[in-house]
Amino acid sequence: MRQIDALKSPRFTQISTFGRLPICGRDEEIKAAFLGIPFDDAVTYRPGARFGPMGIRQGSRLLRPYNQFLDTYPFDKLNACDMGDINIIPGYIEDTMNIIQTNLYEIISSKNLVPFITGGDHSITLPVLRALHKKYGKINIIHLDSHYDFWDSYWGKKHTHGTWLRRAIEEGLIKEAIQGGIRASTFSKEDLKDKERLGVKSFTIRDLKYNLDSVIREINSLSGPTHVSIDIDVVDPAFAPGTGTPEVGGLTSFEIIEIIRKLRFDKLVGFDVVEVAPPYDVSEITTMLAANIIYEGMSVLSLNL
Repeated sequence: MRQIDALKSPRFTQISTFGRLPICGRDEEIKAAFLGIPFDDAVTYRPGARFGPMGIRQGSRLLRPYNQFLDTYPFDKLNACDMGDINIIPGYIEDTMNIIQTNLYEIISSKNLVPFITGGDHSITLPVLRALHKKYGKINIIHLDSHYDFWDSYWGKKHTHGTWLRRAIEEGLIKEAIQGGIRASTFSKEDLKDKERLGVKSFTIRDLKYNLDSVIREINSLSGPTHVSIDIDVVDPAFAPGTGTPEVGGLTSFEIIEIIRKLRFDKLVGFDVVEVAPPYDVSEITTMLAANIIYEGMSVLSLNL
C-alpha cells in the first residue's frame, strides 16, 4: 500500500486519511495503522479533543514518504494504513472504555500490528493499556505530558483524563512508568509524594530542557513491550495552542520531534497522541505537529524492521 502521489494528485484533493494513506484492508500484512478514538467526555476543562483525529488527518497532508533524519521510508516499511475511528458513545465514559478495549484487542490480536492512536482526551489511554496488557502482559509506559495524570479522582469520580495513570497502576497493567515534561502547578505539595508511592519515574520540563540525554538513556534502557503516550500539552501553547489544558513553559515543536527521533525500543506495541483540540488551534499548527509526531513515531518503529 502506498500514499497518494502528491506529484500526481495535489495535496488538497481526495478524502482525508492520515498521511493520505489508503484505508486498511482485511488481508494485507500491516505492521502499523493510524486509529482515531474521538472521545473527550472525560476532560476537566476545555472540550474539543473529539475532533482530534479529524484534524490530525487534515494536518497530515504534507507528510512525505522519506524521513531524511532517520533515513527511512516509514509508510512503505510498515505497510501503514488508516484504520478509521472507533465508534465511541458520547457521555458514557466506562461504556466507551469497554468499547475501546474490546475493539483494540480485536485489532491487535487479528493483525499483530502496532496501533498509532489519536484521541480524544487522555482517558482513552487506560482502555488502550488494558487491551495491550491482555495481549502482552505488563506494559512499560512512556508518558510525555505537562501534568502527572495520577490524581485519585475529580469531583469524586475515578475516571477522568487526569486519573488514568493511577488507575492503570492500580489495575496492575504497568511494568515501569517513566514520565517527562511535567511543569503544571498542583493541588497540594502532597501530590508530589505520589510519584514514589506509585513507583513512577518522573522528570520535569527542566529535566527535558537541561538533562535530556540522561532521560533518553532511562527510556531506552527499558525492556519488554512499551507504549508511548504523548499529551500534546507537553508542548508549549505557543507551538500547540489547540489543547484543552494548556500550560506555559513547555517544549518547542522542534524539541518534541527531536525527542521522538532519539527513542529506541526493545518492543514498541503502541503509540498515542492525545488532547489535540482543533477548536482552539491556530492555522492548524497543533494538528500538523501531532501528525508529524506520529510520523516520527512510525519512523522509529520502522528502524527495527
